[in-house]
Amino acid sequence: MSGSQDNEFKTALKKLIIEACDKDIAPEEMDDTEPMFGDASALALDSMDALQLSMEIQKVYGVVLADSKELRRVFTSINALADYIKPE
Repeated sequence: MSGSQDNEFKTALKKLIIEACDKDIAPEEMDDTEPMFGDASALALDSMDALQLSMEIQKVYGVVLADSKELRRVFTSINALADYIKPE
């Protein structure tokens, strides 16, 4: 099952994002398809959050996100991130 189809996995990712980026939002308030970055996002993540989040993902899931183009693609939404970490 891909990550975007696994609701428990996405909830764990949301909790990781909230903790790593020190955000005051509940996981259920995060839309799986909504952008993670920018003013229009409930999370409103910025470049420092991206760094924190990429380090935490590496630590927890062993996935390295080093390429900036790849980071932008992977961090577009919870679904995109979940599918990247857990493709099947």
